[in-house]
Amino acid sequence: MAETHVNTLVSTPGGERHASWLELFFDLVAVAGVAQLAHLLHGEPGWRDVGLYIVLYLAFWTNWLSLTLYGNVAGERTRTRILLIGMFGLTVMAAAVHGVQQGDRGTAFAIAYAVTRFIGGNAFGDRREVVVDWPTVTFTAGAVPWTVSIFVHGPARPWLWALGVVMDLYVTFAFSREHLLRTLRERAEHRRTREQGRAAAPESRREARGRDLAVVETDTEHLAERLGLFSIIVLGEGVYQIVEAASDAHWDRGLYATVAGAFALLVLLWSLSLSRGRGGVPCLGAASPPTRVLLGLHCFVTGAVAALAAGVGVLVEHADGGLPHQTAWMMATALGAYLLVATGLAHWTRVGSLRRLLAAALPSLAVCAAVGGFDGAGRRPAGLVWLLVLALVWFSAGMRRYDSPKSS
Repeated sequence: MAETHVNTLVSTPGGERHASWLELFFDLVAVAGVAQLAHLLHGEPGWRDVGLYIVLYLAFWTNWLSLTLYGNVAGERTRTRILLIGMFGLTVMAAAVHGVQQGDRGTAFAIAYAVTRFIGGNAFGDRREVVVDWPTVTFTAGAVPWTVSIFVHGPARPWLWALGVVMDLYVTFAFSREHLLRTLRERAEHRRTREQGRAAAPESRREARGRDLAVVETDTEHLAERLGLFSIIVLGEGVYQIVEAASDAHWDRGLYATVAGAFALLVLLWSLSLSRGRGGVPCLGAASPPTRVLLGLHCFVTGAVAALAAGVGVLVEHADGGLPHQTAWMMATALGAYLLVATGLAHWTRVGSLRRLLAAALPSLAVCAAVGGFDGAGRRPAGLVWLLVLALVWFSAGMRRYDSPKSS
C-alpha cells in the first residue's frame, strides 16, 4: 500500500554556519533595491507615495526573504542557479522602481515579482518542503494579484499589489504552527486514503515516496546573521545618501552640523538594532520571539530605517534651509514606529522595571511627535536631525538603566 505522510525535519546543520560567498553575492541586490526604493521618498512625498513605498518594500523584502530562507534550509545543497535567477529577478524589480507607476515599468516590476516569487516557492516545492516558520514562502497565492496586475493598467494596479501583500501577511500570521502541521497531516492522510485503491506497483510506491512532505524549520543563528546583513545594507544606504548629498552641497557650518547629526543618527540606529539587538531587530533580550514574529518585525523595522536613510539624504541636500515639510513628518513617523517596536520588545524579552522603560520611551516619542510638526520651510535641517538624535540618545540611555544583569 502506498503511503504519503508528513515528515518533520529541523534544519540544524552541525557546527557554526555563516553566510556563504554565494549568499553574500546574492545580498548585493539588496543594495540596489533599497537605494531605488529610497528614491520614492525624496522630494515632497505624499500619502500615496508613502503607501506605494510600503507596498513595494514589502514585495522586495518578501522575495529576498523567500530565497534567503531557501539557502538557509538547503545549506550546502543550495542550487546556485536558483539564487542567481532570483537575483536577476530582484535586480529587474529594483531597476523598475523608478517610474514604476508608468505602464511599462509597472508591468516589468509585476512580472519580475511574480516570476521570482514562484521560483522561490518552487525551490521548496521541488524539495517537498514546507517552511513552518514563514509559510508564505511555500504558499504563493499572494503572487496571483501581481500576475493579474500585468494585464491591468491605471490606478487599479497598485491596489492589486497591495492585495497580494495583504494575502501574504494573512497566510503568515493567521495560521499557527500547530494549525499548519495539522492541515498538512490531514492533506497527507487524504492523499494516502485516495491511493489505497491503486495498484501497489514498485513505480507507484516510488511516486508516493517522492510526494512525502518535510516540514522544515530554519537555522536560527544563520538566519539572524543574514537578517543582520540586510540591516547593515539599509544603514549603509543612509551613509551613501549622506555622501551623495554632501558631495553636491555648499560646505558650510550648516552642512557640517547636519552631516554630523545624520551620521550620529545612523550610528545610534546601528547600536540599537545590531549591537543591542538581534537580526537587525532592536532591544531583543534573552527571550527572543518566535521566528515568524522576528521576521515580521525585521521587515517593519528595516522599512522604517530605510525611510530614515532616505530622509537623512534629504536633510543634507537642504542643509541651507527650505526643507520640505513632508520630510519632517516622514522621519518623525518612521523613528516613532521604530521606538514603539523597540519599547514593546524590551518589555517582552527583557527583565526590568516597566516604569524605567516608560521613562526612556515616552519622552523620546514626545520628541518625535514634536518633530512631526517641524516647520521645515522656516528652519535649518540641523535642528531637526539633532532633535531626532536627542530622542535616540535618551531612549538608548534609558534602555541601559532598564537592562538587568540577567538580560545583559
